[in-house]
Amino acid sequence: METGEKAEKTKSQSGSAEKIRTSLFHRLLDKRMLLNPKEEMKFLLHRLIFIARISPELADKRDLGGYYEQLYQDLQRYYQGDGVTGLLLLYPSYILHIVESSNDVLFSVLRDLGHMQRQGHSALILEPRILVISHDIPNRLFQQWSYKVLSVPARRLAAAEQTESHEKLVSESLTMLMKLGVEMLKTPKRSKNSADSVLDKEPELIVPQDNIEQLLKNEALLTPLQYLDTYDCPINVVMDSGHVFGSSNPTTV
Repeated sequence: METGEKAEKTKSQSGSAEKIRTSLFHRLLDKRMLLNPKEEMKFLLHRLIFIARISPELADKRDLGGYYEQLYQDLQRYYQGDGVTGLLLLYPSYILHIVESSNDVLFSVLRDLGHMQRQGHSALILEPRILVISHDIPNRLFQQWSYKVLSVPARRLAAAEQTESHEKLVSESLTMLMKLGVEMLKTPKRSKNSADSVLDKEPELIVPQDNIEQLLKNEALLTPLQYLDTYDCPINVVMDSGHVFGSSNPTTV
């Protein structure tokens, strides 16, 4: 009888410890729940921003918008509950794409981009590079996913701007995108023309096409295949006890 009471007491203490949630993961999850009390948090939120060159063989850029619209519908059916929000900007020669969703959805997008890379010149987009991947973001910048075909002319960069570091170009571009997201959050929810209204009203928030052209030349920005290779590659750790420092040949100690 005493043993049974101890078991019940231990079980009760264990249950209480689980409810305390002292791990960093649970603290972050609780913080997310406080920031989004009206939403059931089923996954941590991440954001992917990438750029690419549009294939010159693509006659209608809206076909690219339709391609991603169908891709996200398929992914949301497969990963039920993982909503996709963001914005696809279709320039005359380039794209800039922001995607907000779960880790599973974003890696599906990256693998789709990797498949396009392997297709070469027959793909819809060419030479994609990742501008940034932000993990565990507190909230969304966009209320839905949409795309916008831009007819803005290419703005030639001045000589001073061409000598700017790629780091500064990345920082400026991300700042403009964050400001654009904040403005779009102010539009009525589920408004189908939110991107049109904001971009028409705030054209200075559109990242210049020439910036994208310069950023695509930056080899420090990983391609999707490079990112996936790094992500999928196993970590090989050499133990200190089996290696003599200063020598390339492992030996036993």
